[in-house]
Amino acid sequence: MIELYFYPSPNGLKIAIMLEECALPYQVRFVDITRGAQFDPKFLEFSPNNKIPALIETDADGGPIRLFESGAILVYLAERTGRFLPTDPHSRYQCLAWLFWQVGGLGPMAGQAHHFRAFASENVPYGIRRYTDEVNRLYGVMDRRLADREWLAGDYSIADMACYPWIVPHERQGQRLEDFTHLKRWFDAMSARPGVQRGLARGNERAADEIGHTFLYGQSAATVKDEEARRAQSPK
Repeated sequence: MIELYFYPSPNGLKIAIMLEECALPYQVRFVDITRGAQFDPKFLEFSPNNKIPALIETDADGGPIRLFESGAILVYLAERTGRFLPTDPHSRYQCLAWLFWQVGGLGPMAGQAHHFRAFASENVPYGIRRYTDEVNRLYGVMDRRLADREWLAGDYSIADMACYPWIVPHERQGQRLEDFTHLKRWFDAMSARPGVQRGLARGNERAADEIGHTFLYGQSAATVKDEEARRAQSPK
């Protein structure tokens, strides 16, 4: 059985989409990151970066497989099923390049845009401008890539699944899809896929309240260690 440790952020949703596209049975283990569940010592045993998503395949050959980092999880599921990651080297590494582009660029930059535009406790004009402009640049990269092809890397793949949930909240990032003709065509095609729709139905990310802010923002190595120790000592 596959257990998906999940919160409906873009990184969580991309794994839900992949599982739905592959029609793999799985159980959702909701991790309320707005209440510090990501610092539970048991969760940190297999997700040491105290982030979602994480995945455990409990009955894998040789013992349970435990994974964190959404890109690694997508590659694992693609190789496990033989779907959505080409085997031909030329196509395979194009797909992986766009996957890594998302996990190293689009996701972090869009996440910073979300933070400074919607979640920050104070208005920081430089941060808003910096990350809004960078996300706009990255949308342009995707738009140029999609000008002469249907999908990012040959056939529909994990690269498309990885990018899509980060484009869904484009308005929060200060972007207009109408400004990117080819990206909008791709976005509409993604949105029409039943597997994508089922994955998105797992939920929507919500703004954190005052308590949530203490767990989501401003953490340091020391505060993580303190929270882990507090939870380890709390009565179950």
